[in-house]
Amino acid sequence: MAARSATTHHGAQREQWSGQLGFVLAAVGSAIGLGNIWRFPGVAYENGGGAFLIPYLVALLTAGIPVLLLDYSIGHRFRGSAPTSFRRMSRPAETLGWFQVGVSLVITLYYTAVVAWAASFMWFAATQAWGEDPEAFFFGEFLQVAESPGVGLDVVPGVLLPLVLCWVVTIAILALGVRKGVERANVVFIPTLVAMFLAIVVRALTLPGAVDGLNAFFTPDWAALADPGVWIAAYGQIFFSLSIAFGIMITYSSYLRRRANLTSTGLVVGFGNSSFELLAGIGVFSALGFMAFQQGVTVGELDTIQGIGLAFVAFPQILSLMPGGPVFGVLFFASLTLAGLTSLLSILQVISAAFQEKFGWSPRQAALLVGVPVAVVSTVLFSTTTALFVLDVTDKYINEVGVVGSAVVMTLVVGLALRRLRELQTHLNARPGVHVGGWWRLLVGLGVPLVLGYIFVTGVASLLGEPYEGYPWSFLTTIGWGGVAFAVVVALLMTFVPWRRDVDDFVAHELPARELWGRRWSSVPSGAAPHHHEEDRR
Repeated sequence: MAARSATTHHGAQREQWSGQLGFVLAAVGSAIGLGNIWRFPGVAYENGGGAFLIPYLVALLTAGIPVLLLDYSIGHRFRGSAPTSFRRMSRPAETLGWFQVGVSLVITLYYTAVVAWAASFMWFAATQAWGEDPEAFFFGEFLQVAESPGVGLDVVPGVLLPLVLCWVVTIAILALGVRKGVERANVVFIPTLVAMFLAIVVRALTLPGAVDGLNAFFTPDWAALADPGVWIAAYGQIFFSLSIAFGIMITYSSYLRRRANLTSTGLVVGFGNSSFELLAGIGVFSALGFMAFQQGVTVGELDTIQGIGLAFVAFPQILSLMPGGPVFGVLFFASLTLAGLTSLLSILQVISAAFQEKFGWSPRQAALLVGVPVAVVSTVLFSTTTALFVLDVTDKYINEVGVVGSAVVMTLVVGLALRRLRELQTHLNARPGVHVGGWWRLLVGLGVPLVLGYIFVTGVASLLGEPYEGYPWSFLTTIGWGGVAFAVVVALLMTFVPWRRDVDDFVAHELPARELWGRRWSSVPSGAAPHHHEEDRR
């Protein structure tokens, strides 16, 4: 049986990153998103301040990086998108891959809207168009939020135009492919993002009251370490910020060359993401300290320290008070836009790659045939007066049920049902980089499913127990559970759609027999000669 892991449809060479740096920048770009800037600082502050860094680091080492390496090993060994890789591991597992694609589809619908908001505020910041009351400007004048939750069709022109432009940009980048589109965008966006955000942090540190903000952020509450909820918050933050377990890193790693360094790269991406979060915390709380100083209150008395309110209400207030506000306002919202855009591209690549391999499409065909319909739905739902309600509920349910559920199922399927962890561990160790020991199999096969399983069960119980944010049950069922159900339907339907080419016509690379304890791979036919891919010679 001839292996074709290095080729796409019609014998064309499968896309690859230009090198290790391109992959690292893309992976870091995916991990660094909006949540790094507006979620981590608040979560840390509310869960023990400086003491939170201990469970945060533990969570990074025992769950974040191990699952990141699991994604890398799956994508790199089986050389495909999430559905392709899981199918090559086991035919029934293809459904899990399509569920991850479905989850990504739901996330792109609303995530693009927030990126468009950030881009709009980059423009508003130049003239501080929000005036004396940023809260009224954001919710009332800009979003024109409806009085009650629902799904309306009242379009807000000021939101519609930037949302359309955002989709045009992302589809155009996606159509150029992995190397010419996604990689080139990240090579420009990530250094620019880091440079701009460093400038913002340095400026924030020089503001009056900045020290008070840093004291509020870093002062440890050691008693918080005895609270299980603080540790759960740490695992949740690490998990949601690293872009793991819903297809992104599986897809990205599949474009790496065969001898690529996987483990060391995983450490770079994991610690790079966490370093940016810490930098964001320093910048955000320096600015909040300045705001508290101006208002004559403590940081703890401020109304908003995380989420959409922090970005679009609190920060405009800060920018209105600080010298050079317009300049740093443009930099701040440009940083938000770039952070969101790099993450958005990675989520869309999950979808694009899956459809390219299922139907034999080119990147341009996938960008147009999938991207345009998704863009239309996104624009219809999130350019209206009810967009904020729909976004809030969709984000809550698809993350706490869809993403976490995907992670639990993936670790159980790969680790316990298919018993592939030793194979994947050997695959990681057969390449340059840090050696991965048996502790990795223990964490991925047992530790992570237990921790994330607990987060999943408690999250679902909370959603079923009382209405989220007091929204009507009918709205929560339609939008929240409806989004999860959509991902399930995508998974079931796409599994039964025939593949344009035979993705099962594939042989994984042979691994050192001594590291397998004499075990033969099920993916290598008995007596098959070692196969050398075209990419092996590179």
